[in-house]
Parts: sequence; structure tokens; C-alpha cells
Amino acid sequence: MRLRAMLVASVLAVTSAAVPAWAGSATGAAPPASTIPALVPPAGGGCDPIAGTECLLPFPNNWFTTGARTRTGLRVNLAAEAMPRNAAGTPIDPAQWNAADGFSPGSALLAHVPGLDLARTGAAPVTDVGWSLRRDAPIVIVDTRTGERWPYWAELDAGVADPARQALIIRPARNFREGHRYAVALRGLRNAAGEDLTAPETFTRLLGDDLPAGDPLAGRQRALHRTLDDLARAGVDPGGLHLAWDFTVASDQGIAGPVLAMRDQELRALKGRSPKFTVTSVTDLTAEQDPWIAREVTGEILVPNYLDRPGGPPGSNLNRGPDGLPRPLGDTAKAQYQCEIPRSAFTRPARPSLYGHGLLGKATEVRAGNVRAMAGEHNFVFCATRWIGMSDEDVQHVAGVFGDLSRFGTVTDRLQQSLLNFVLLGRTMITRDGFTGHAAFQDGRSRPLIDWRASLAYDGNSQGAIAGGALVAVSPDVRNAVLGVPGMNYGTLLNRSVDFQPFQQLMDRAYPDRLTQQVCFGLLQMLWDRAETDGYAQHLADDPLPGSPYHRVLLHVAFGDHQVSTVTAEVEARTIGARIHQPAVAAGRSPDLAPYWGIRPMPRRPYAGSAMVVWDSGTPAPPVTNIPPLGPQYGRDPHEDPRNDPRARVQKAHFLRDGLVVDVCGDAPCTTDPGAR
Repeated sequence: MRLRAMLVASVLAVTSAAVPAWAGSATGAAPPASTIPALVPPAGGGCDPIAGTECLLPFPNNWFTTGARTRTGLRVNLAAEAMPRNAAGTPIDPAQWNAADGFSPGSALLAHVPGLDLARTGAAPVTDVGWSLRRDAPIVIVDTRTGERWPYWAELDAGVADPARQALIIRPARNFREGHRYAVALRGLRNAAGEDLTAPETFTRLLGDDLPAGDPLAGRQRALHRTLDDLARAGVDPGGLHLAWDFTVASDQGIAGPVLAMRDQELRALKGRSPKFTVTSVTDLTAEQDPWIAREVTGEILVPNYLDRPGGPPGSNLNRGPDGLPRPLGDTAKAQYQCEIPRSAFTRPARPSLYGHGLLGKATEVRAGNVRAMAGEHNFVFCATRWIGMSDEDVQHVAGVFGDLSRFGTVTDRLQQSLLNFVLLGRTMITRDGFTGHAAFQDGRSRPLIDWRASLAYDGNSQGAIAGGALVAVSPDVRNAVLGVPGMNYGTLLNRSVDFQPFQQLMDRAYPDRLTQQVCFGLLQMLWDRAETDGYAQHLADDPLPGSPYHRVLLHVAFGDHQVSTVTAEVEARTIGARIHQPAVAAGRSPDLAPYWGIRPMPRRPYAGSAMVVWDSGTPAPPVTNIPPLGPQYGRDPHEDPRNDPRARVQKAHFLRDGLVVDVCGDAPCTTDPGAR
């Protein structure tokens, strides 16, 4: 609740600068649509004419790319005049997007189909993902390289006030593969009366006879023919199509390349040594003051600054060279850290683990009761630093960015620097000349309190799990990680989270058209991918990035989570090939026809692999649409329950130490009683 109050206050602080004058009127109501500046320009000027006047729809779309010397052979090529405009009429600057060699692996496919009724059409909902793969499905997604049909769910934007501006959103149930091209088909679409919807006029024309070379649509028709051929090979007849298009997913280098370049440059320079660091405070605690923690240490890791302003404050972008990769600015960014050393470490050196804080938080969250208990019960030293870009010091800047999304890269660029900060903090924990060589991390006989020979682990919750997956993927040292109340893909998460509501107010005022908002989410995810799990999930387990080891990841999910939608944790589990503890939840708890579809059960023995465990506190199931669980019908928020359950901490400790999932729930669902703590 304190965080939400802080967010609301920050939104109010920036509202006058971020929104037009009418937003501060006595009624707070937007003006009639006819008086709002054009949010999307008419067809032409970089638009795709295939489906009407909504310029960037359908999206993502290879029509908005051009040939290039990249891993995919493409470069995104969005025109400024085609980009969404805020209420002041300012289009989003496409420069950062046009550096990409494809679209997000978690892309929500967007289209505008007025009058569409998904139930009458028979499209797969989020409660029945398996339905999406039936032969006669009205929506088909095909991997053109393998011919594989891709699972998804379809939904109409439930937050829209005007049905005429409602987006069709098709979300992959497993992330798309990097560098692959996908063909999409919509067919047999119906309205609420069960009547067939007429295909867009331009698309119908493109399906007809070949257009003469001089026709303005001839190039679009040639591009469509390739898509239709791919769909035909997958058994999709062009007859009856309402719309079809294709898109290419960005490569691993296109997404992770900047962070890997920073990481590799710094690790080469260290030559196996620890980064430089300072110790600013050492606090010894009595058992009466804290039964678990004996010592707290704070200080700074000295990290080369790859941002374009001295010190890399909020509002900085990466300092990119001519090749597009980040390069040091020449100064030092001081990454503040805090470490919690348990009493048990004075008997036996504790295992090292990084800790990742939650939404817009700070390193001191490593002092949370559940983290201190985890450290003391299971002999771990936890060290944390800020997720700069999305930390407490960024709150007001992030709020302001939602008034002009051209600046959104300043958020994700700082997050990429934070990944480097975490990597170097971890390296400091496990090198002999690092923390263990300093008196602050030694006992009274100069013996190290950290077992620097042990493998580095990672434990993060909420945002610490969403960004933490990216960290695990790029870390050369972390092998086992626990992602608590996890998810990925902010483009899916935001509308479904109670935490986004203060920012939703800014979106509604600065980008009042709901259809435009969904396009904005699709665009933002392309940048977010460079610093959160969605862009790295393919490499989170058995397909490591260069310079990273194989990883094992344990996902602890809170059933009915109000802040991090659990549907995204399911997508993550499918993408990384995680197994699930079964029975996951009691019969009748999940609204899904086949709960946790596509996630295989764990064997009934300690499992050496990535896994997902659902912890159920009795909270009702969340909405099955893209709205947050607001209101008493959704009960209390279980977001913090898994980490506070002692059995969950036992399971986490085994996993972080040995990479083994031990069954702490027997042959029953994992339940937790928050009132029993």
C-alpha cells in the first residue's frame, strides 16, 4: 500500500507537465473524440494499407521492416509519421525501435476488427489455450521455418469504453522463437449475431488477381503472396480469410547484444579479479535485535558507466557507439549494495546469493523479514543493489515518461546498466580478492563469512523475478535461481496489475485512445525485452547465451496474484521447459479447462531441472480478461505469501544450493495460510 501511495503521488506531481490542459479540468473528463489530436495518421506515410486506416495495425508486421545486414536480414523501419501520437499531437520517435532486427519474442498480435465476437467466432480464450491448435481454429499462427502451429489465446481489450476502438489481442502461450518468421491468419470471424464479418476491402483486393506493376498496392500484394504460400503449406486455405500478415522475431544478438557486450568487456578487463568496491557501513546486530542476521554491510561497487550522462542518473540513455553497442562514457557509476550476513555464517561460511527487489524498490528490501529468515534458516548471505531504471530513484521519471513515450528508452537503457551492476556485484561475492578479503566480511579471526568457492545463486521477487530472469540469463556465475511471484512481458502484465493503475491514469490522459494504448504496449515491449525475462526466456534454461552456463530456475507462483499476472508465469514455464508440481491446485480452483496446459508434471522424486510450483492462499482466481483484480470479489492479495512460508523457503534453499526441487507438499497442492505465520 505504501508503494501505491508513492506512485499516486508521483503521478499527481507530473500530471500538469505530462498531459494537456483539459486533463486538469473540474470534471477530469476527456474532450469529445473529435477534438483530440489525431493519434494515428491515415493510410500512407509508412502505414500498412492492408487492413484500413489504423496505421500500425496489424502489429507486429514485416511491412514495417527493411532489408539489412543483421542476424535476421531485417531491420525494423517505423516511420515517425506512422507512430502513435499523444494528446499534444507528438508522435513517438521511432529511433530506438528502428535499431531492432525484429519484433519481441513475446509479441501480442494486434488487429482492429470492429464488431468481432470471439465466443461466436470460436477463438481460443485464456482458459482453453489448447483449443488454439485445432485444425479449424479461426486464428492460426504458423512458424514458417518449421511449419509448427503456435499456441495462443485471443482476447478483446476489456478495458475499452468505446467498442469501436477495441483491439483484438492474440497472445502467444509460449514465446516465439528468436529469428523465426511467423505467418498469421484470421478466418471465419463472426459478430455477436453469428454473422460473418466482411474482410477489409484492401485485403480482399490483394487476394484477387495480380495487380499491375504500377499499382500502389502491387508491392504489398507481392509480400502477402509469400505469407499466403506459407499458410497454404500449413493447410490454411486463402478462401475465407479475413486478414493475413507475417512478422519476424528479433535475434538473440538483437535483444541481448548490448548487455553481453558490456558484460564481456568488463569481465575481460577484470581478468578474474574482483571489481573495485568500497564499504561505507558495518552494523553488528545482537540476537535480541535480530535473531537471524548478525551483520549488515553497505557500500558501493565501482562500475564503468555505459550511460550517456555522468553517473548515469534517471533520464540517461546508453552511450552508443557507431555500431549501436554501448561504450563506456569514461566515468564510474557507483552501484550501492547492501549485504545481510546470517549468524550461522560465523560457524560455517554462508553460500552467496544475489537478491532482486520488487517494483520500483531499492536494495534495502534485502532486509525484508522473509529474506532475513531465509538467510538465517539456510545459511545464505544475500547482497542486493538497485534495479536502476525501475527503482525508487526512478519513480518520478518513469511516471513522466508515460506522457511522452519517445523517452521510454531511458527506462530500459538504465535497466540494462543495472544488469551489468548485478553481474559485477555477484562477481565481487565469489572472488577471493572480493568481499571475503575485506574485514567487513570476515569474523574476528579473519575467516571469511562467505563461501566464495560456492556457486553464486539468485533469489528475486516480483520485479526482482521479472528483471531477474534477464540477469540469470546473462550472468556467467549464477546457475540456480528462484524467481518468486514471477512473470514476464510487461505488455501483458500492465493491464492485469493493480500496481499499474496510477500509470494507467497517465496513459488515459496522454494517449486517451485505448486502441492506440495497445499499440504502445506492443512497442514498449520491444525495448523492455532488452532488460527483462521476456527477451531472454529462450536462454534461461537449456540454451544458454554465449559466456553463460546452463541454468536451473524455480518459479514460485502465488495463485490469484493481484500484482503479477500468473498467466505470464505459465507462458514463462512453457518457454523455458519447466515442469510443474502436481496437483498444482485443488480441483475447481482454476477456471481453465485444462489447468496449466502444456506444462509437464515433475517426477515424484527430487527433480534436477527447472520447475514451477503454485502456492495457494485461498485467494479467488483472477479475471480472465486483461483487467486487474480490483474489488472485494478478488479477496486479499497473496503476492507476498510464497516467500513467507517456511516450507517454500526450505524448497528454495535446496534448489539454490543443489539445483534440486524437493517436494515439500507431498501428493497435495502447495497451500499456505498467511494467518498462521
